[in-house]
Amino acid sequence: MNATPWRAAALLSALILLSACVTINVYFPTVAAERAADRIIEDVWGPEAQPRGNPSEEGEPQSGLPAPEAQQPVAMRVLNVMVPPARAQADLDIETPRIRELTRQMRDRHTQLRPYYESGAIGLTNDGLITIRDQGAIPLAERNTLRNLVEQDNRDRNALYREIAEANNRPDWEGDIRQTFTERWRTRAPSGWYYQDSRGNWRQK
Repeated sequence: MNATPWRAAALLSALILLSACVTINVYFPTVAAERAADRIIEDVWGPEAQPRGNPSEEGEPQSGLPAPEAQQPVAMRVLNVMVPPARAQADLDIETPRIRELTRQMRDRHTQLRPYYESGAIGLTNDGLITIRDQGAIPLAERNTLRNLVEQDNRDRNALYREIAEANNRPDWEGDIRQTFTERWRTRAPSGWYYQDSRGNWRQK
């Protein structure tokens, strides 16, 4: 009696049982997050935002992406065929009242911050925030005001990343959303503005 079919059937049954125990990964929707970030950046910065381009100017890998198939274990490749990883395809929800309010506050504040971006007094950090990078470029009488504006803007930025994650029922995505915004703020920044690269070094666009 040929036992090969029985062995194949047993192996298939074992794989089915194993796949039932595997947690299906929902990968972070990078493209949808980039679209969401671009919409908010255009709203906050207005027409001065640079046209949409490639999200990474340094060629760094996007967070949340699955490993290339060739780098995955054989068992994982088999399971991916049997149980395809779920991927969120729809756009992220950025239309909640809280997100709209945070965006409006940042847009209103930007009219006061713009001259300091242009002078190089403030710049975009590598964690999705802004900071004072050249205090010498700020008139003494304006330093306290600018410091308060920076603190308020960072508070809203932190809240924005958190709210987008929670609005989409994925609070665990907050870090990925922050990283996506970091890249898009940098990419969309007008020429002459300063930003930090991934190592914290200041660069001028």
